[in-house]
Amino acid sequence: MTQPFPFSAIVGQEAMKQAMVLTAIDPGIGGVLVFGDRGTGKSTAVRALAALLPEITVVEDCPVNSARIEDVPAWAGPKSGRMVKRPTPVVDLPLGATEDRVVGALDIERALTRGEKAFEPGLLARANRGYLYIDEVNLLEDHLVDLLLDVAQSGENVVEREGLSIRHPARFVLVGSGNPEEGELRPQLLDRFGLSVEVTSPRDVATRVEVMRRRDAYENDYAAFMKKWRAKDSALRKSILAARAALPNLKTPNTVLHDCAALCIALGSDGLRGELTLLRAARAQAAFEGADAVGRRQLKAVAVSALGHRLRRDPLDEAGSSARVARLVEETLP
Repeated sequence: MTQPFPFSAIVGQEAMKQAMVLTAIDPGIGGVLVFGDRGTGKSTAVRALAALLPEITVVEDCPVNSARIEDVPAWAGPKSGRMVKRPTPVVDLPLGATEDRVVGALDIERALTRGEKAFEPGLLARANRGYLYIDEVNLLEDHLVDLLLDVAQSGENVVEREGLSIRHPARFVLVGSGNPEEGELRPQLLDRFGLSVEVTSPRDVATRVEVMRRRDAYENDYAAFMKKWRAKDSALRKSILAARAALPNLKTPNTVLHDCAALCIALGSDGLRGELTLLRAARAQAAFEGADAVGRRQLKAVAVSALGHRLRRDPLDEAGSSARVARLVEETLP
């Protein structure tokens, strides 16, 4: 069976890869929004992430990937109790999906006639403890995006129909990609994503040649190509696991909190979600680097992806949001 293109073999697009690695270290950072040209590796990176991430331990046949037998929802019925290893789930949400397909469907007739809570799990159940990927997220209906962001934040999916209620855990990282030429997300929704990155087509010949060379090797010399890059993916996986283990013991000096607040005030970002996301992302970056404490260097490394999509539009500033953040970072945190 052909495995996805290796994550480590993706050429360039460092900001996109960094954002995905940070959410793998700390899923609490929130979702990742990747906007850019067609054919720049957005969907390739998400599929590569599935092969990169460590396996999870789940209850066999549990529809929501429960880690313990006592966590299996009552509506799921009796389970064997056997624990098995499974790849971290990465679930695709198709654009035409109905709400019932996403959240799950209750069989009202069976409930009324037999008194049983018959529930057909949806995509959110399958994505629990993993990733939910939406291509062309800017074309998804607003009410579905609202629903997905609410569930991603609360970690629980609630389905209520005709007085019946079903709940199940739904802790996942939401990854959305899209082309800005086909429409933009509302600012309220943009702010709910943890990180946002902009990807563009390479402008130099050498990079584009390397993209072609690696893709050609993947398609025509698969075994040798995978042998080379599987080792690098394995090393990256070990670094992610080490960072997860180190994260709880990472120190956060008061000066870093001050820097977070000062930067968000300088940018004019609304609310406090910007500071909180910036801090979490910087902590994950510090853990990935093997540092004992988070510092200004890590804040500067993640500031653009954590804050770029939270800026108010400035009609007098022709620079893009990423450029504005980078400029203010240098002015505020020299």
